Amino acid sequence: MRIVHFAQETRPTDYLQYVRKKVLWIVAGIFLIVVLFIYSISVGAIEIPPRDVVDALLGQANNQKWATIIWEIRLPQALTAIVAGFGLAVAGVAMQSILRNPLASPFTLGISSAGAFGAAFAVIILGSGKMHNSVADAVSIGNPYSTTAMAFFFCLLATAVILLISKMKGASPEAMVLTGVALTSLFSAATMVLQYLSSDTQLAAVVFWTFGDVSRANWQQLGIMTIVVAAGTIYFIANRWNYNAIDAGDETAKGLGVPVEHIRLTGMVVATLITAVIVAFLGVIGFVGLVCPHMVRRIIGDDQRYLIPGSCVMGAILLLASDTAARLVLAPYVLPVAVLTAFMGAPIFIYLIMRGYRH
Repeated sequence: MRIVHFAQETRPTDYLQYVRKKVLWIVAGIFLIVVLFIYSISVGAIEIPPRDVVDALLGQANNQKWATIIWEIRLPQALTAIVAGFGLAVAGVAMQSILRNPLASPFTLGISSAGAFGAAFAVIILGSGKMHNSVADAVSIGNPYSTTAMAFFFCLLATAVILLISKMKGASPEAMVLTGVALTSLFSAATMVLQYLSSDTQLAAVVFWTFGDVSRANWQQLGIMTIVVAAGTIYFIANRWNYNAIDAGDETAKGLGVPVEHIRLTGMVVATLITAVIVAFLGVIGFVGLVCPHMVRRIIGDDQRYLIPGSCVMGAILLLASDTAARLVLAPYVLPVAVLTAFMGAPIFIYLIMRGYRH
């Protein structure tokens, strides 16, 4: 009786400690986001003390010039980095679980390239983008809804191909990644055709736009991205138990009453919509959806209850830190944030392939 009583006393304590570590890690990540957020707003061509940044955000700014820089330029850029990192990371972790493929992400599966082609098609052919000669504003999206709709359509087309491949008998994770490589090549070639047929101004604008950069989003576009990313994240968190079951295998999940095909299709559509909106407004930002879930998985494990919010937090940290570094590494020149994420993500991606990562 003493042994049973001891087990009953210790097991809940061990489990609570197990949960507490994961929750504390996520809370620490949120705190780091707040610190990076203030620091990101304070640095740049004009240095603003962090204390003045906080005062300006609270509506107590003493320097009107600094307040204008914060509210009109740096605040939307920092918030866009957080929202986009959040969205790309949650789309990546959802795809990895839904397809049971550790190398799945919007970038590696060709979905980002498909969205980039759709957005370029809308900008060049449908005229949804306003072309400028200014380097700082080479292209602005005049009709964000049609651009997002075209990006979503082609993202959905690439997703349909991936789902068909995943249903094939004997389709391996490697086969799906190779399909993504082929789709990336196909849509990149199609984008080059559009560029070849465009005028000099359109060509320069679209090439500039293709480099993913969080600084080009305005408050309206930030609002649209926030709504889509928030709704998608809520959906994925609500289905966390279903994804845990799918991780154990389709047959196991079906035995537990999980509608695997419906969950897989709906989840891919939601992840595709998040990717399409981000690509339509910011361009292609690679490797965030691939790298962040693996970084978090090594720290807090595979439990989707903590992996999904943890990946979101890591995505926000990674993209916000990358955007801040992009403004400092070659100051006063500002690099597109996609350049830094590619330099960071490519070695990690190669490492995962060489290590023979298995689910």
